[in-house]
Amino acid sequence: MSVLSLLEAQFSLAQYQHLNVDEMNIQQGEFWVIVGSNGSGKTALAQALAKELTLVSGEYRNTFQKISLLSFEHQRKILEKILRDLNNDEDPDVQGLTARQVILDNSKNFALCEDIAQKLHITHLLDRAYLQLSTGESRKVLFAKALVSQPDLLILDEPFEGLDQASLQYWQEMIRSLCGTMTLVLISNRFEDIPDCATHIALLENLQLILKGKRQEIEQNSLYTQLKYATENAKAPLPSSVSQPISLENGVNPFELSNVNIQYGDKKILQNLSWTVAQKQNWWIKGPNGAGKSTLLSIITGDHPQAFANSVKLFGKQRGSGETIWDIKQHIGYVSTQLHNDYRVNCSALDVILSGFFDSIGVYQKVPESLRLKAVEWLERLNLSAVQKKPFRSLSWGQQRLLLITRAMVKHPPILILDEPLQGLDALNRQLVKQFIEQLVNNSQTQLLFVSHQDSDAPNCLTNVFEFIADNGSYRYEQRILKKN
Repeated sequence: MSVLSLLEAQFSLAQYQHLNVDEMNIQQGEFWVIVGSNGSGKTALAQALAKELTLVSGEYRNTFQKISLLSFEHQRKILEKILRDLNNDEDPDVQGLTARQVILDNSKNFALCEDIAQKLHITHLLDRAYLQLSTGESRKVLFAKALVSQPDLLILDEPFEGLDQASLQYWQEMIRSLCGTMTLVLISNRFEDIPDCATHIALLENLQLILKGKRQEIEQNSLYTQLKYATENAKAPLPSSVSQPISLENGVNPFELSNVNIQYGDKKILQNLSWTVAQKQNWWIKGPNGAGKSTLLSIITGDHPQAFANSVKLFGKQRGSGETIWDIKQHIGYVSTQLHNDYRVNCSALDVILSGFFDSIGVYQKVPESLRLKAVEWLERLNLSAVQKKPFRSLSWGQQRLLLITRAMVKHPPILILDEPLQGLDALNRQLVKQFIEQLVNNSQTQLLFVSHQDSDAPNCLTNVFEFIADNGSYRYEQRILKKN
């Protein structure tokens, strides 16, 4: 029988930190779920199990033949490698690896690739460039990649993040179907995501494995119960703006899009899309993976080059009428998975928040003391004062996400655009961020554009819905009112 065991194991992390596991035994056929708060060490444990961390002391023993790990970090590394390769390629038409090439990873398992793609409903993605896929689509491709490698131990680090509701349900069914066919380890921030077929649960806190064992035993443990049902959240008001926030002129709509069409080659992303966002409206943008939500947001943030060829008014001005990209960005606070992946400057946690005042990635100018003190105040509200000077890339994914959300909010912008902001956050931090959002929107002139596949993630301040609805191979757009302002 295959087994992976750790005994008095200590693994090296960044900044002289260590992950400590006194004892853990994963046996063939078991299904482990590992839960914990942001920064507790969940991703580090996944990497340790996959032998991707340096063992400093203790024992690591493994008799599984093939371990496969799916994680946000792997997703980011693949994207970075593709971008590096593209930078070294002189052909401007080269789009990098296709989804099929990413899945196969130089193997010859063509038939298995087709079979798994069909089961995951991603056959239509196989010949598309991986860089062109949405966050949810790219996650599905990496899941297929993990399965094509035919592991006998599959480690899934937050696999459900970024998936629409239909995909989420199907993935959960897929994972259930894998029970008994291979050994599984699932990393999760949400207690409610623990599948019924899980056999064991482990709980991490402060880089220590504090609970572990059979599911029935752990679920009866008082500490586990306390953490699962904890709902305490800070109620103090958000830090105020340092200066008078930018406000929109009366009667000027933030965004007006009329019959917008966006396409790449023969593939149409948006077709005849018309949408007006009026003042005091807070929109929830919904739709399946790959529908075009992120493309729509890139038009609004001023980043999409095809906006110039369409009828797009941002803050009352036609795009391309002489405004600069900074004229647009000063009105917007923004966070997305793409921004998270692009934030490669390894500055301090404090500088990440400060960069929100300058709409930059990193800080490249002298910072007034008033801004520094305000950023410190935000860190205190996030309970992240202890990581103030730590490099951004050394923090956990969830801690990074909290900093980027704060970066988007610090200047109390007229428009706050949050594209799947709660990805990678544990239950308490999800609730904390939702409270931040609601406090900001309800107590200032900030308007919200919010993208999420999870209904439970939607803040109460939303007033309208813009939804992409599948219709005969393309999408139609439905707009409706949730509640009056």
